[in-house]
Amino acid sequence: MPLEIVRNDITKMAVDAIVNAANESLLGGGGVDGCIHRAAGPELLAECRTLGGCRTGDAKITKGYQLPSKYVIHTVGPVWHGGTSGEREKLISCYRTSLALAREYQCETVAFPLISSGVYGYPKDRALRVAVDTISEFLMENDMTVYIVIFDRGAYQIGSKLFADIAEYIDDHYVDEHSDSRRKRHARMQSIEKAGAICEGAVSDFMAAPCAPAELRVGGESLNDILEELDAGFSETLLKLIDCSGKKDSEIYKKANVDRKLFSKIRNNPDYKPSKTTAIAFAIALELDLEETKDFLARAGFALSHSSKFDVIIEYFIKKKNYDVFAINEALFAFDQSLLGA
Repeated sequence: MPLEIVRNDITKMAVDAIVNAANESLLGGGGVDGCIHRAAGPELLAECRTLGGCRTGDAKITKGYQLPSKYVIHTVGPVWHGGTSGEREKLISCYRTSLALAREYQCETVAFPLISSGVYGYPKDRALRVAVDTISEFLMENDMTVYIVIFDRGAYQIGSKLFADIAEYIDDHYVDEHSDSRRKRHARMQSIEKAGAICEGAVSDFMAAPCAPAELRVGGESLNDILEELDAGFSETLLKLIDCSGKKDSEIYKKANVDRKLFSKIRNNPDYKPSKTTAIAFAIALELDLEETKDFLARAGFALSHSSKFDVIIEYFIKKKNYDVFAINEALFAFDQSLLGA
């Protein structure tokens, strides 16, 4: 997917470029900066000495040396002073200048740490919001895969109020689904047994009946007639919905956090079977309501269930009419769920 939040060690990311949260000297330091210099070897420091430092909000590029990445993009994030000293604008500039360098050097994959969120003190939820907003804005106009790398899940957090609201919604809708009464379970078992008896009778009738000479018929209709009357599949429905939205294909697949190559496969294959996360991502990009989303997912063979935390979180955002796939992915990551997109 074009933008993904992952938990990993950034020095082990096999990408075209990793981004280093450096200081203005570019001569190494603590945290991510120190880890990258140690992993790259002394050659990185030697090249950094030739760059003449870097201003806050700017970025410079070097080779990756002993790292699995080809390049290291060094950017200097702002120190947090309460948010009144232009910190947000400087942090946005870090991401923009780094991405511009990556594009200039024809990088297809880039991994960022959460810049300024360590010893520089930028609140983690705000730092993540800046990162996601700035990167997603860039990806609307550029084809690139970008990772936001979180080393320790404990160092990551979304807004406490949002987390509490989602947790409460999960508690109300996920737990209740599992507090089924004995009477309901008994009724359900009776229905299953009844259905089983019907199926056994149907199988007996079918086995006793002579084979149809030419075409299988059900209730006077041929099987071909029935198949022709089936609802449109996922791919056909998706393309019709995009046409009805009046938006370009690229607007929708980028908003869904899906890359161009995958969308091309969907467009060119009427029988394409997406993953559930991809199907939901398109429902979010199309801003479908809950019933429309359920119908759309059914065409891909999926459903939303209160027995899945992932599904309940998706339902929460749709009911709130929050169709920002990146905000949803932040929440899914916080609750240790799969992310939306390809």
